[in-house]
Amino acid sequence: MNKLGRRVVLRGSVGLAAAGTFASPYIARAQAKTASVLWVQGFVKEEDEAFQNLVAAYEKASGNKIDYSLIPFGPAMQKIVAGLTSGDTPDIMFHDIADQAVVPQNTWNDKLIDVSDIVETQKDKFHPTALLASKYYNNVTKQRGFTYVPVKCGVLPFHVWNSMVEKAGFKLADAPKTWDAFWDFFKPMQKKLRETQRNVYVHGLQPTTNGPADGNNTFHHFLIANGGNGIVSPDGEAHLDDPQVKEAVIKSLTYITTSYKEGYVPPGALGWSDADDNNAFHAKQIVMDLDGTISTEVAMIHEKEKYDDAITLKLPNDNAGQPMRAELGAAGAFIAKSAKNVAVAKDFLKYVIQPDNLNLYLKTGLGRWLPPMPHLVKEDPFWLKQDPHRTAYATEGMIDPTVPNYPCFNPGYAEVNAQQVWGIAVADVVKDGMTVQAATDKALKRISTILAKYPVTRS
Repeated sequence: MNKLGRRVVLRGSVGLAAAGTFASPYIARAQAKTASVLWVQGFVKEEDEAFQNLVAAYEKASGNKIDYSLIPFGPAMQKIVAGLTSGDTPDIMFHDIADQAVVPQNTWNDKLIDVSDIVETQKDKFHPTALLASKYYNNVTKQRGFTYVPVKCGVLPFHVWNSMVEKAGFKLADAPKTWDAFWDFFKPMQKKLRETQRNVYVHGLQPTTNGPADGNNTFHHFLIANGGNGIVSPDGEAHLDDPQVKEAVIKSLTYITTSYKEGYVPPGALGWSDADDNNAFHAKQIVMDLDGTISTEVAMIHEKEKYDDAITLKLPNDNAGQPMRAELGAAGAFIAKSAKNVAVAKDFLKYVIQPDNLNLYLKTGLGRWLPPMPHLVKEDPFWLKQDPHRTAYATEGMIDPTVPNYPCFNPGYAEVNAQQVWGIAVADVVKDGMTVQAATDKALKRISTILAKYPVTRS
């Protein structure tokens, strides 16, 4: 795995012209050294161009070499897992969902090096939730530490076709400000829209048993909206017997399964992958969708009419009327203990997370991902003033309250996600006729069994 082809890109090559000025690296020029990097391919070509610009600027300034591969989402995760299993890894690995999929367990198993010296260079600038999402528990040392370098952040906003809402005789400005009521607002639109369009649905819910992320993310937002965010606390303890948590699970399962059974969700959603809701939205099969990042809008950025018709909305309040806490995902980089060029790897990551470099990198990538530093969002009009999609998205992620994904508290929750426990619970109700109460009990019992394998020692 460490023999990555230099500048291997799995779709057409792109230019390396710098889209601005990057800051200097931390070390002075010395004898050129090389670090190998596996970086996940972007959703749009501009994201890959942005990374290539970043690498070119670093190489020019430092004299070091970055031997990188840009690999699509699914294959990149497969290569990362295979490398960590075999011990043959590149010096740096990066994936959009590493904080939920590979870093928790591999920190637990003492396979990743501590990167505190990298994070510390910008620690006072990082969003507190991004820092929480970068610190994991090591079962060998019995301590938490930074094994993850946050590079970019994302949240789940709502994506809505304004023209479809208005065609149904409604106005988005009238949408309620609490969670369930907001979803309910769209239900009456379906009957009206079906007068002229067959097979249209109002809810882009993802009650799926497929992975890797969207079904889990959808359920967790319902859980948070219903007061169940304490299912796992920052000390790694599960609270599955907490009546408030159990009630939140029941309410969440009830809403999702009822919407599906009443026909407000495309029937194929039970088998959706992470891309299928985007495709359904772009085809106007669904009126609204709750989905991570603004990839939905960015995909249409060169089609002005569609881009302007889509509306990005930040989250409403939770069902208790309190500000809703979005799950803030931190996409980042990590270094395995099998890495061979740690010094250059660390120096490159220190360079990447310098604020000006991060901001330029993410802006060149069309703002699909947010910088993990609130001051950049607040100070640069690109994020909050120049585009309504980015404004709503950046406000939700960097201004409004957030929580990290649960695997950063207990690595067992990454296994919960991988097993699609919540999607199976939905399927138990809508396909197998199980009661919501029984499906809740089954899911919580399964989670308890999984988390029991990861006893986190309290400090």
